[in-house]
Amino acid sequence: MASQAPTLQDTRATRVSGLRSFFNMDGVAQALVWVAGWAIVAITAVLVFELWMNSAETRQKFGFDFLFSTTWDPVNGDFGALPFIFGTLATSAVALIIAVPLGIGASIFLAELAPPRISDALTFCIELLAAVPSVIFGLIGIFVLVPALQVMVPWLKAGLGFLPIFSGACYGGSILWAGGVRAVMIVPFIISISREVLMAVPRDLREAALALGATQWESTWQVVLPFAKVGVIGSVFLALARALGETMAVTMVVGNTPKIQASLLAPGYSIAAVIANEFPEAGGIQMSALIELGLVLFTLTIIINGAARLLILATETKGAK
Repeated sequence: MASQAPTLQDTRATRVSGLRSFFNMDGVAQALVWVAGWAIVAITAVLVFELWMNSAETRQKFGFDFLFSTTWDPVNGDFGALPFIFGTLATSAVALIIAVPLGIGASIFLAELAPPRISDALTFCIELLAAVPSVIFGLIGIFVLVPALQVMVPWLKAGLGFLPIFSGACYGGSILWAGGVRAVMIVPFIISISREVLMAVPRDLREAALALGATQWESTWQVVLPFAKVGVIGSVFLALARALGETMAVTMVVGNTPKIQASLLAPGYSIAAVIANEFPEAGGIQMSALIELGLVLFTLTIIINGAARLLILATETKGAK
C-alpha cells in the first residue's frame, strides 16, 4: 500500500515540534545561564575598572594618606576619607544595635507565637515598609523620629552622660539620628528573611522538643534558633549591606559635618551622603576624590559580604561536627 504524502497540518506539527526541541535543549539553557552568570561578572569588573581609573588623580596625589586624612577642603584641593568612613560605619553600627534585637524578636513572634492570620497581616505590612522610598524615611526621621529621640536625650545624658558617646550638646542632625533612621529602614529586611528561615525549620523538630517536655520558649531558643542561625546571620549581614549604601534618608538627618567626634549626639557625614551632595558641582580632583570614596564604599561592602560568607561557613562547619 502506497504511503500518503504528508499534509500541511503534519508539516506544521513537525516544524513546531522541531522548534520546541530546539528551545528545550539542555545546551541552549546552559548557554543562557552561562551568559547570564558571566554578564554579572563583567558588569562588576567594568564598575571596578571605571572607579579605579577615574580616581587615579586622587591616588597619585594623596596615596594611602587619603584613607587616613581627616581634612576635606575642596577650596584648597585637600581631601581625606576618614571622616566619611567613620560616619558610615558608626551610623551602620548604631542601626544594627537597634535593628537586630527588634528584627529577630519580631521574626520569632511572627513565626512561632502569632496566630497565622495575624502573622500574615503583619508580614504584609512589614514587606510594604521595605518598599517605601528612602526619602519618605528621611521625612519620617525629621518630623517623627528625631523629635521623639530628642525627648530621650536628657534621660540619656542624666543616666549615661559620663560616657563619651553621650556627651556634648545635640543640635540638628547627629550620628544617633541617622543610625535610628537606618535601623527603621533595615528592620523589615531582617524580619522578612528571618521569619522565612524560622518557618522553614522542620515541624518535627518542634514537636520532638515539646514531646520531651520542653516549653514553647525552650523549643524556640534551644532547637529552632540554632537550626536557623545561619539564615538569621545572613539576614543581619544583608541588612548591614543595605545600611551601608543608604543615601537620601541619612543625608537628611546625619548633620553633614566632616568631623570625627566621639559622641553619637554630634553630627557626622557618610560616604554616600557626601557623594550625593557634592558630585553635581564637583570637578577636577574633587570629582576624583568623590569617585575614590565610591570605590572605598564598594570595597567596604565587599569586605562585609566576604566576612558574612566566612562567618556562615564557620557556623555551618561547627554545626556539622
